[in-house]
Amino acid sequence: MTETRDAMTATRLDRLRGGLKRRYAREARFRLYGILAIGVAVAFLALLLGRIIDQGHTAFYAHDVSVPVYLDPAEIDPAYPQGTNFEQMVAQQQLASRGLEGDAAGPLAAEMRGLFSSELKFEIARRVAEDPSLIGQTVTFDVPVSDEADLYFKDEISIDTPPEQRRLTNQQIGWLDQLEDDGNVRAHFNSRLFTSGDSTEPELAGVLGAVIGSALMLMVTAFLALPIGVAAAVYLEEFAPRNRLSALIEVNINNLAAVPSIVYGLLGLALFINWMHLPRSSPLVGGLVLALMALPTIIIATRSSLKAVPPSIREAALAMGASRTQTVFQHVLPLALPGVMTGAIISLAHALGETAPLLLIGMVSFIPGIASSITEPTGALPSLIYIWENASERSFHERTAAAIMVLLTFMIVMNAAAILLRRHFERRW
Repeated sequence: MTETRDAMTATRLDRLRGGLKRRYAREARFRLYGILAIGVAVAFLALLLGRIIDQGHTAFYAHDVSVPVYLDPAEIDPAYPQGTNFEQMVAQQQLASRGLEGDAAGPLAAEMRGLFSSELKFEIARRVAEDPSLIGQTVTFDVPVSDEADLYFKDEISIDTPPEQRRLTNQQIGWLDQLEDDGNVRAHFNSRLFTSGDSTEPELAGVLGAVIGSALMLMVTAFLALPIGVAAAVYLEEFAPRNRLSALIEVNINNLAAVPSIVYGLLGLALFINWMHLPRSSPLVGGLVLALMALPTIIIATRSSLKAVPPSIREAALAMGASRTQTVFQHVLPLALPGVMTGAIISLAHALGETAPLLLIGMVSFIPGIASSITEPTGALPSLIYIWENASERSFHERTAAAIMVLLTFMIVMNAAAILLRRHFERRW
């Protein structure tokens, strides 16, 4: 009998050990799967960022060329220097310096002009207008090279690149090599990328107009969405009666948070532009559309933060004689503020990266200027990225990646601010 019991006990122990072993094995596999999932996510993120950085880092430097120009008094009107064809003048002099002056008005002149940016003629005209005494002298100007020449100096194209994949001719490449051998080419940080607006010429294009447009839109969005969203959340969570109407409102708010952003763009087009006749492509309309899109997220985040405040805070305030309004605005809301701020910043960061609503309200148009008010036409970083990526010039593609890096930097800063604010003000219960 004892032997039978011992055998049964041993069998049970073997089963328990076997069950524990299988359970530990499942837990180990689960941890392994989790590590693999994190590894795959990090790998894809590194691949994405690496591809963007690899494509866009060349946009942060550019090349200038030093061009000596004889400012011929016979061709320049001191009263109106802008009327002089300085591009042709430079091309003729460059060809003459190479013994090709006989083709000063032919195809070689066009090829020579193609080495320099159009900024050349504006720079010469500006200098002559500021100092007419330069006329009759030989002055050296430092001007940007054309976009294709810039790609050549960045080793993006070469003499071995098939002719159908480059706009530079072999003759132009030979001239560029000669300029570089003479020490007339200089690489420098491309400050124009951050100090200029959009342009049809890649070497002159910058993100400043889009950055200012995005900032103005976020200002309008924050001014409208934050007070309305927080007020709506406070009312629904603290004051609204629990009935079918409030339940219906809550369900619809949750549904609105999942509505595709392009639907908000259609709403903004119909409501703010076609019906209210607000200026198209303006930060005002863009901010209104993004505010509508951000409102549900802000309301949901604020309600979650209010729910996280312990009921004892409310009970203690009411027990001390505070009214319900005083309890909410003097005790509950300040304690929920870290979560409210975090949700608001994350919602604004999400709105910053939206593209579809902006395209529908006209921000896909080419706008070279820089807006100074919320009613002027402007671009935004997402729409600028869309425009540049669809441009035919290859130089715009590197600037597309650079603009993506600028946009990602804005979003990382905003998300980091949300995390820091939450950690600084958060209180654990």
